[in-house]
Amino acid sequence: MKLKVILPEEVLLEEAARKVKAEDERGSFTLLPRHVDLATSLVPGILSFEDDSGREVFVALDAGVLVKAGGDVLVCTRRAVLGPDLGQLREHVREQFMVLDERERAARSVMARLEAGLIRQHIRLEE
Repeated sequence: MKLKVILPEEVLLEEAARKVKAEDERGSFTLLPRHVDLATSLVPGILSFEDDSGREVFVALDAGVLVKAGGDVLVCTRRAVLGPDLGQLREHVREQFMVLDERERAARSVMARLEAGLIRQHIRLEE
């Protein structure tokens, strides 16, 4: 199979995979090349796959969508971090997701100030 993990700003991963393990609302599942086609919503967690050499690779994902069509497995998610093992992956997730969370907080703060200013202007116009 060919696994592709897509983020809004880049293709994180495009690699051959013998099997793919992921998790949706009903629990974890494994996809093999001859399994039926599937589309499902992924929950935040760990996606793992076995590459052609038999090595297991891990990807931490935010919520997303997985589609298996024939020999292609496509995963679309907002945030994802690739790691060689679970220990290093934990650190990568902590570093990258914390930076994004800080940016999101700052953006939300700016949006709240803009909204408050807009409401004040609207109230002044009504008076």
